[in-house]
Formats: sequence, C-alpha cells, structure tokens
Amino acid sequence: MTSYCKIDHVDKVFTRGSTETCVLKDITLDIEKGEYVSIIGHSGCGKSTLLNIVAGLTQATIGGVILEGKHVDEPGPDRAVVFQNHSLLPWLTVYDNVRLAVDKVFGSKKSRSERDEWTLHNLNLVQMTHAKDKRPSEISGGMKQRVGLARALAMEPKVLLLDEPFGALDALTRAHLQDTVMGLHQKLGNTVMMITHDVDEAVLLSDRIIMMTNGPAAQIGEILTVPIARPRKRLELVTDATFLKCRQRVLEFLYERHRFVEAA
Repeated sequence: MTSYCKIDHVDKVFTRGSTETCVLKDITLDIEKGEYVSIIGHSGCGKSTLLNIVAGLTQATIGGVILEGKHVDEPGPDRAVVFQNHSLLPWLTVYDNVRLAVDKVFGSKKSRSERDEWTLHNLNLVQMTHAKDKRPSEISGGMKQRVGLARALAMEPKVLLLDEPFGALDALTRAHLQDTVMGLHQKLGNTVMMITHDVDEAVLLSDRIIMMTNGPAAQIGEILTVPIARPRKRLELVTDATFLKCRQRVLEFLYERHRFVEAA
C-alpha cells in the first residue's frame, strides 16, 4: 500500500567552501494519513532540517518527499509550518494574520464572505475569536502560537508541520497548547509531523516517535509506536503503565546516545 507521505532515502549535505557536512543520511519514513508523528533527538541531529525538507524550504541532496504520490520539493499550502517563533506580522491584527493566509490559498475558490467565515472558524478552533482585533504585541506568547496554529489550519494542509511550537512557552501555557493540539488532531484527523525535545510531549501526542541518532550523518535509530488509545487525558496518563514504558524507552535511547557522544 502506498503511504500518504513518504520521506524517501533522503540525504542532506551542506557545503561551505571546500567543506562538506552530511547532516542526514538515508532517511526513509512512511507517514499515514491522520497519523501524528514526532521526531526527537539531541541537538544537531538534523530534526529541523528534515522538517524543512518536507516543507520544501530546504532541498534534499539525495532522495526526496512524496505526498499523495506527488514529488514535492518547494513550499506549498499542502504543507503548513508552525515554528517556535510565531512569525506573525506585527502590523496586522490577529484576524488579518489568519485572513492573509486564507486569501492566499482560497482567493479564487471562496467568496469574500466565505473567507471571512473560514477565518473566524479557524480562530474559534483555537479559542482566539475574542482577540481577533488585537495585534501581536497586545497578546501573550501562548496566544500568538494559537494564532499561528489557526493560520496553518486555515490553509487546510495535507500535512501540518510543527517545529518545536511550544518550546519558548512556560510550562502551564505549554500544557494548555499541547491539549489544544491533541484535541484538534482528534477532531480534524489531520496528519502531523512534529519536532520536539520534550519526551513527555512526544509520548502524550504521538502515534509514533522517530528517534534520531546523533549528527553528523544522523539516521533514524529507532521508531517507537505509542499504543495508547485516543482520546488521551493528561492526568490519567501520569500513572499509565504504557505511557511510562514508552517514556522510559525514549529516555533510554536518548541517554545512550548522550553517553556515546561523551565517549567519543
């Protein structure tokens, strides 16, 4: 069976002058429609580079990405990215930041009133309708990330790409946004690829966790399936045996990789 999204034998080499650095080596991964996949590993293992290749922001040196049977190698609305930095335009309101993306993708497909309705619908999904007339400087970091998420969802992407979207937030805000993303995934059934350093976050949100070896020339070291039924409730999982077992396995993998670096 053909996978929904396939990362196909990807190598990435960066060249600077006469120096070549291989960041990723022979990365192959099949992602099914509606699946939530997290990629975790130590700093420098090429996680964000891999996400940027899927987004079309960076070209693979060898191999490529196939989405619904089509090779993709440039940015497109079928792959929306939410970065750690919210990247909102400071002179636009919350509504206008989302509406800009809606107009870009649906300008010729939806009427003005339909685009207005769709913009408000996606702000409502992330509980930000009440702040639609505020500018980014007038809202908190967590609220900015909610707007960034609404903007990405409004594009109706085939794959939602999250690059450590909660990394700059305080613990409580981070937990609230994790719950929001988990609820949206349950409701929308969207396909998600997320980069994270947070083990608990990866286990809580993911169907599978892709554990990367250390760079340079990082590879997929292990893939862990998280066999926890959805919907998932954070407080119930604190003492859940399966959650704890998955968490332990990821920590063991990362710890062994850290020891390997120290030994070298």
